[in-house]
Amino acid sequence: MIDPYSEEVLWIVIIGFIMAFVLAFGLGANDVANSFGTSVGSKVLTVKQACCLATVCEIAGSILLGYKVSDTMRKGILQVNVYDDAEYELLLGMFAALIGSSVMLLGATFLKLPVSATHSIVGATIGFSLVCRGDKGINWKVLGMIVGSWFVSPLLSGVISVSLYLVIRRLILNASDPIARGLLSLPIFYGITIFINVFTIVHEGSSLLYFNRIPLWGVLVLSFGIGALTMVAVWFFLVPFMRKKIEEVGSTPKVTSGVKTDMVRTDTYKQTLPWTNGNSDVTVLASEIVLTPPNTSEEPAPPGHESSLGKDNPAYCLSIQDKTEEPSLEEKKDSQEKNQVEEDQAKILKLFSFLQTLTATFASFVHGGNDVSNAIGPVIAIWMIYTEGSVHQKSETPLYILLYGGVGISVGLWIWGKRVMKTIGEDLTTITSSTGFTIELGAAFTVLLASKIGLPVSTTHCLVGSVVFVGWANSTKKGVDWKLFRNIVAAWLVTVPISGLLSAAAVAILKETAL
Repeated sequence: MIDPYSEEVLWIVIIGFIMAFVLAFGLGANDVANSFGTSVGSKVLTVKQACCLATVCEIAGSILLGYKVSDTMRKGILQVNVYDDAEYELLLGMFAALIGSSVMLLGATFLKLPVSATHSIVGATIGFSLVCRGDKGINWKVLGMIVGSWFVSPLLSGVISVSLYLVIRRLILNASDPIARGLLSLPIFYGITIFINVFTIVHEGSSLLYFNRIPLWGVLVLSFGIGALTMVAVWFFLVPFMRKKIEEVGSTPKVTSGVKTDMVRTDTYKQTLPWTNGNSDVTVLASEIVLTPPNTSEEPAPPGHESSLGKDNPAYCLSIQDKTEEPSLEEKKDSQEKNQVEEDQAKILKLFSFLQTLTATFASFVHGGNDVSNAIGPVIAIWMIYTEGSVHQKSETPLYILLYGGVGISVGLWIWGKRVMKTIGEDLTTITSSTGFTIELGAAFTVLLASKIGLPVSTTHCLVGSVVFVGWANSTKKGVDWKLFRNIVAAWLVTVPISGLLSAAAVAILKETAL
């Protein structure tokens, strides 16, 4: 038994907050990459832009949604009543959980492996509890639900993403005028996304923000109203802006190495040829110019091709092709059709780049709501036991600790997040803005649902599941790097036992030295 605000345990609180920041740092470096990795991989956002958006979204999600999952993490997995009159021991256990999961996450990030932060903290919690109280200290029913969600969430996320992709491919990408159809659907996507976010935040929301006082009809009116206003704003402001941007894609000449490639056959170039001794210029079509290395054989060069620049000069000789015929009408038609297809594809990618930015911020927001609890769940328990002097932790999760976790996540992303972004966004499969949009939206819906229920699902599982499902549907099974996917799954499987062992070792040492 300890007294509230006991100086005896103050050292655990101070170092616990430091370790929680380290854990949040590792989580941000590893897990936030899941939210923006596809956007960076498809070149819609730069790493800097992704970090700026993620900073705002992660902190907002932490404050507005993080309270429910944090309750599960700090007192749902454990049977806290078995620690009655042993508050000091539970404090040491939560401290050990922070140590074990921090070491695991930072090590995985160093190796560029997108492991699950949820696995890490759950494994660490199980590890110290088995040392302190054996199997009696674990709430096996809640743990079973959490573990079950780890298998269901990637499948659900993948099914939602691939279904959405197939619908978009049928109704927009394969339409006779995909740009017009896409612009028409833009307000719908934005409106539905905002409606779901508002409803999830407000319905039975945080009591500290007084959201729990709003009745269901008020929640519905508020959600529909904000969603409708978003649709109107997008239609009158964003759609015209996007239409202008998309039209610019077709009007901009293609440039390669400073030469307009769509004018190569009509441009002429004047070049003083080496065999004219610099006395005259010869004008030839660019398509008829051939560069050949200087003749270094023992046989004399063909008549008219001798270079006057000297045999030691490495300059290349310039000759003219005999073939000067114009392309046939059929070839011109094929070339025009090919150029039109490429232009249409570029416009579609431009259209979906705006949508993917929306879904990336959505995914980051719900990630902050779910995974911030993985970083600060143990430190919230430490703080509650310290302030209340009881293991039952009856107070609400303080918003300032949620904010603290969100800041730690953002710092980790800025400093080290690029490493895992490349694995998720580029190495696993090829991602475009249209596939990235469906990947992020499907995963975000899955994580949002889990956050509302209070289940700490793995956002890594959801994102990787969506990437694999859509990557396969968009091409073939060869479109996914299955060797890399196997390594990622292997990292998932070893996360729980490694984190558990690290935490168990830490608490065993702490009990011997601190108790």
